[in-house]
Amino acid sequence: MNLDLAGKHALVCGASQGIGRAAALELAALGADVTLLARSADALARVLAELPRAHAAQRHAAVAVDMNDHAALRAKVEATANAQPVQILVNNSGGPPGGPAHTASLDDFRIAFNQHVMAAQILLQAVLPGMRGAGYGRVINVISTSVKEPIRNLGVSNTVRGAMASWAKTLATELGPFGITVNNVLPGYTRTQRLAQILADRAGRSGESEDAIARAMLASVPLGRFAEPSEIAAAIAFLASPAAAYINGINLPVDGGRTQSL
Repeated sequence: MNLDLAGKHALVCGASQGIGRAAALELAALGADVTLLARSADALARVLAELPRAHAAQRHAAVAVDMNDHAALRAKVEATANAQPVQILVNNSGGPPGGPAHTASLDDFRIAFNQHVMAAQILLQAVLPGMRGAGYGRVINVISTSVKEPIRNLGVSNTVRGAMASWAKTLATELGPFGITVNNVLPGYTRTQRLAQILADRAGRSGESEDAIARAMLASVPLGRFAEPSEIAAAIAFLASPAAAYINGINLPVDGGRTQSL
């Protein structure tokens, strides 16, 4: 199986922690040059120092920018792609705050849409020339199992993640002829800061302990445990590899079997 990413340049968003950090580490271990992207320069510097080098020519970098600052995002990513064309784009951004869809404000939806769909479109347009030039492209969106089954009390997230999934499916048809695949990874309950936030929010609303909330969540997971970020990263890295060249336009749950739909 060809998992070799030597000579490929990966741009990994949300790379300062959690799934983004784990994906960056995995892609680097497979030989890719990795550019990390997140808001915090200090956090990025720490991850940058952790990235492995599988061969002598491998080089890594970091870009500190807010996904909601679209002008800065476009300028910095275009500069990165012009300096070294990008063949692998990992779209990964923190989820919106919880709450029902019917009580969310227009600003709640607007901010989430800008952070996810609009930012992803900017990133795609910045890296697409390099992918087309190489005849090799992998766009991998880290979204949510909510695109298959909406998650209670995550109304804005469910809505925006669904938009991302439809955007990706449309692109898979448009970009396939250029050797570019577009796929979505749908993480289940994963040990990240996002999970910690969800546990705290639910405990605060219900009055139950976080341990009790966690046990109730795990009751719906056939494997009976939370995922580690590295397990989500493994799926991302596979989809980025030459071995996955004929996988295009899919939603891949990595959730321990929690999703009940096909």
